[in-house]
Amino acid sequence: MKNGYAGKFLQIDLTEAACSTFTIEEARLKKFIGGSSLAASLYIERFDINADPLSPSNPLMVINGPMVGSGFPGSSRFAVASKSPQTGIWGEAACGGTFGPELKRAGCDGIIITGRSPHPVTLSITDSGVEILSAESLWGRDTYETTDLLKSPDKNIKVLAIGPAGENIVKFSAIANDKGHFVGRTGLGAVMGSKNLKAITARGSRAPEKDDEGKYREVFKRAIAEIKDSAFAESLHLMGSDAAMDLGMMTGDIPIKNWSIGEDFELSASLGGPALREAYLTKAHACSNCPVACKRVVAVKDGPYRTEEGPGPEYETCCSFGTMIMNGDLAAVIKANELCNRYGMDTISAGAAIAVSMELYEKGIISPEAADNLDLSWGNMETVIVLLGRIARREGFGDILARGSLAAAIHFGAAAADCVAHVKGLDLPMHDPRGFHGMGLAYMMSNRGGCHLQHAAMAMEQGMVSWPQLFDMKEDYDGTTSEGKARLVFDSENYGILANSLSMCHYLIYCLKPETVLDSFNAVTGYNFNFNDLLLCGARDWMLKRGINNLLGITVKDDILPKKVLTALHDGAAAGSVPDVKLLRDEYYAIRGLTPQGRVSDEKLLELGLTELKDKLYK
Repeated sequence: MKNGYAGKFLQIDLTEAACSTFTIEEARLKKFIGGSSLAASLYIERFDINADPLSPSNPLMVINGPMVGSGFPGSSRFAVASKSPQTGIWGEAACGGTFGPELKRAGCDGIIITGRSPHPVTLSITDSGVEILSAESLWGRDTYETTDLLKSPDKNIKVLAIGPAGENIVKFSAIANDKGHFVGRTGLGAVMGSKNLKAITARGSRAPEKDDEGKYREVFKRAIAEIKDSAFAESLHLMGSDAAMDLGMMTGDIPIKNWSIGEDFELSASLGGPALREAYLTKAHACSNCPVACKRVVAVKDGPYRTEEGPGPEYETCCSFGTMIMNGDLAAVIKANELCNRYGMDTISAGAAIAVSMELYEKGIISPEAADNLDLSWGNMETVIVLLGRIARREGFGDILARGSLAAAIHFGAAAADCVAHVKGLDLPMHDPRGFHGMGLAYMMSNRGGCHLQHAAMAMEQGMVSWPQLFDMKEDYDGTTSEGKARLVFDSENYGILANSLSMCHYLIYCLKPETVLDSFNAVTGYNFNFNDLLLCGARDWMLKRGINNLLGITVKDDILPKKVLTALHDGAAAGSVPDVKLLRDEYYAIRGLTPQGRVSDEKLLELGLTELKDKLYK
């Protein structure tokens, strides 16, 4: 174990119950670093990308980055990647928590899982190797029960688990890490379920070595000082990610009533960070080695939504089960969050599917009979609670919603798709591009579909960060203009996407100076990168995943925003504002090096050293 890497990857075939190991040469690590970037390079090289997402041959890849296990602030994240059952294109999600560092301590940089077990199993990864164990007694249990049972022999065991939603192949099912951390987006829990893989556990004892321990300690101290001085970090510690609710309502960032209303300050007051802290917070919680502790632990002590102490909702969930469906009852949001956690479902897509169904119900497109005679009126949380269980079990109307909001809407007629806010089949996260046009372009160009974590556009456009060391940034951006946003998004992708290869938290990257991020990476790996080297890795990452999507049929026709967010609002800070899709896309294509058809150019592929991808795209 050296230079931040354990030096070993696991290859597991569940059909044959066979396991082998392999290593990756340093030259490849320097090109792709780790996380989802390294996963994409292995995917294009080793697998049939045209395989069905739920087929045994589609790989599930769990990959660390070099910073994981180093103890550096924000370095607990790991990536899970596969072809997405929700979108049919490149799928990935990152997760914080505890599993990544423990996997590294068990001597493993990553796991590639193929095949399908004939019966439910778990994988146990330790210093001694890998065991494939029966999970018959766990199948059907929720993620909380599964986690408790798997940790009962040793509370230090770290667990990745799916719930009933993953078992039943809900298209937006998620993977839970120790109850409160989630591989949430693109439906990768369904890939686990399709393989009859209930859980993966890790327990190790070996810390990875750093290239320069003395340099690392110096940079670590600097990082702690920068975090202590960061108002953003302080806000996260006090209010969690839900601190964004009040400011978001003032700036036109919050989606309301399925993206159809511009402002509702009563909702933001009842759902925001201060309300959560005052009424339901029991303590703050942190991912491994994080001094910020932005995670919320909450309890609802009485009432119809009584909830035992446990992981609380993030900002996205307070919107998806709050503002999006016109519900101002925070206790009900907490209950919906707990149920999604237990069933193993992405709260963004689950909330979006219900919001779309409420709009279609209001318009008479979904009849009471089609909805199992449930009352889908706006804000009806009793119905929401019932529906979440039916979605997870794929029962009745819940089975339709389990296909995802876009497929569910189309089930009720092609015109119903106009009620869905998505890009490339992935529901938009809870930030309105009518208030921030750069975010709109970032949604359009994200390689996993609508996403706020494949870039740093939000942080740059909203003035949360200032990185003159890296980019020619303005001091103040006008969110409701499309001019100049292509360059902002290009830059924000090349730096922001690095969080997914370094395996670091976006929040901590926003708190730290770029020099500190770079110096920590060099102290751990010994690679002696400069900023240009790091940004080149980001550009290569983006282009590789775009090329994979090109091979899967993605073109200019898919780089669009949905009608939902191209319809101007009548009130709020973003009233009358819509992104200029053509201007944004044309300028971005020219900067990124895409052809007018949206394909990566062969010249750009050669420039970035992606010769294997070039051979596949231009054979």
